[in-house]
Amino acid sequence: MDNKTNSQNWRGKLHTVIFESDTPAGKFFDLLLISAILLSVIVVMLDSVAAIRFEYGKILLVLEWIFTILFSIEYILRLISIGRPHKYALSFYGIVDLLAIIPTYLSILLPGSQYFLVLRILRVFRIFRILKFAQYISEAKMLSQALKASRRKITVFLFAVLTVVVILGSLMYVIEGEENGFTSIPESIYWAIVTLTTVGYGDISPQTGLGKMLAVIIMILGYGIIAVPTGIVTSEMTTRKLKISTQACPQCAEEGHDPDAYHCKYCGSKL
Repeated sequence: MDNKTNSQNWRGKLHTVIFESDTPAGKFFDLLLISAILLSVIVVMLDSVAAIRFEYGKILLVLEWIFTILFSIEYILRLISIGRPHKYALSFYGIVDLLAIIPTYLSILLPGSQYFLVLRILRVFRIFRILKFAQYISEAKMLSQALKASRRKITVFLFAVLTVVVILGSLMYVIEGEENGFTSIPESIYWAIVTLTTVGYGDISPQTGLGKMLAVIIMILGYGIIAVPTGIVTSEMTTRKLKISTQACPQCAEEGHDPDAYHCKYCGSKL
């Protein structure tokens, strides 16, 4: 019984350090981990520069393995510190943590020169360690919940925009025709999207007066349309005024609980 109690206390303390950010130990752990993430991403970026890789390739390789081992230890400790390890392993952050370490280990299994392209892809995958930042930004919860709350409005808005560009693109195809570069309706829709979003590549442009007039209408319309999604999400953020504690469930590691919550709203375990 004492051994079980000691094990629970040890895991509880480990959980507090790794998952909580409102304690001195938790803040220190987060600071170290964020620094490691930043440095590891910088190492991957430097490794992609041929001149730097040629000069300091061995040092970069050693650093990459150091970061991989550190992230591997962190991943294992996260699994140990919660009551239901599979919940965290299958969560978004658990998958991101796993993807942050797998590429380096896979590079051992693919040492041949014929796999060089694969190794390049694996090095790029390490950049996704930057996603580990998400779990250390409390405002990300508010933003993600605001996006979820407004997803239906944004979906309707995107459908309306899609309808507009199809109609305007088709009109431009009729007005300009193949002789002016609008060789098909899909090509004309592509031009309408580029113009509506104010990107303006310039690879296709109207030549007739009526076509230019329609282009001006699309450009002006684009300025008004761009602000709509921002307004929808901002409205949700200001009206909801979410208050979320930094408490992470000791069983499933889920966050986003109310400050006065006593049980996890995802698995029902006591917080």
